[in-house]
Amino acid sequence: MPTMLGQNQYGKAEIRVVRITRDGATHHIKDLNVSVALSGDMEDVHRSGSNANVLPTDTTKNTVFAFAREHGIESAEQFGIHLARHFVTSQEPLHRARVRIEEYAWDRIATSGAHRRERGEHSFVRRGQETRLAQVTYDGERWEVVSGLRDLAVLNSTDSEFHGFARDRYTTLEETRDRVLATSVTARWRFNWTEDGQAMPDWETSYEHTKRHLLRAFAETYSLSLQQTVYRMGARIIEHRDEVDEVRFSLPNRHHFQVDPEPSGPDGDGADGAVYFAADRPYGLIEATVLREGCEALIPADLTNL
Repeated sequence: MPTMLGQNQYGKAEIRVVRITRDGATHHIKDLNVSVALSGDMEDVHRSGSNANVLPTDTTKNTVFAFAREHGIESAEQFGIHLARHFVTSQEPLHRARVRIEEYAWDRIATSGAHRRERGEHSFVRRGQETRLAQVTYDGERWEVVSGLRDLAVLNSTDSEFHGFARDRYTTLEETRDRVLATSVTARWRFNWTEDGQAMPDWETSYEHTKRHLLRAFAETYSLSLQQTVYRMGARIIEHRDEVDEVRFSLPNRHHFQVDPEPSGPDGDGADGAVYFAADRPYGLIEATVLREGCEALIPADLTNL
């Protein structure tokens, strides 16, 4: 039976590249995990095995290291833009490049003033918060830049309620007027930058400010549901960051169940407060997209595929 080749791509996944910039005795570190996917005129290689249009994935890996060495890494987004433009413009058979980047943050280890003056600053500790994410897609004409993060653990110990919900004969959950609200934030946000006469965003500043607004909204929202909090997080980003048109969230509700207070005495919580059991599964999963008015949702609903 006649067949057709559908969507296809190839590339090199999870290229670990660490760039250390030496500013005298003071060093700076960028630690990335880069995955590149390329697509274009690949009919022949699939049908006949001809590799004439195939840039080896090993070359892709070498290019990532070469660009890190020759151009440095200003930001994950900027690095992805450099790579995507290179692959599409340097190889005629390649029509589209997608570059996904995870960035692992490092903080300086504080040292004494005497040591800094004598030996400089070159010691780091891996930051135990979120993993920063970036995806750059380029087809020779259009850019799409999506940034984000995952594994950002946050918790409000009060100012959260859950009541007035729908019930059926299987509902056993008790209503609560005061609960722990905890989650691990996975988020992506899409930029409206297209290169056509637009100034490129300051990617580093944009990330830090977007994360700050996300956290401020989480902390300052008196929550009647995690859905309400999610919407306020996205709305605050859209309201304060003109370069962002769309924010997509996936948040597990990390339930904290209060331990039977009876052993603590008649006041329930005991002298030092309440005790909770932190359950890791099963968990409620809240997902939502917040858009600038008039914009189209383009970030996939399933963030595991982005």
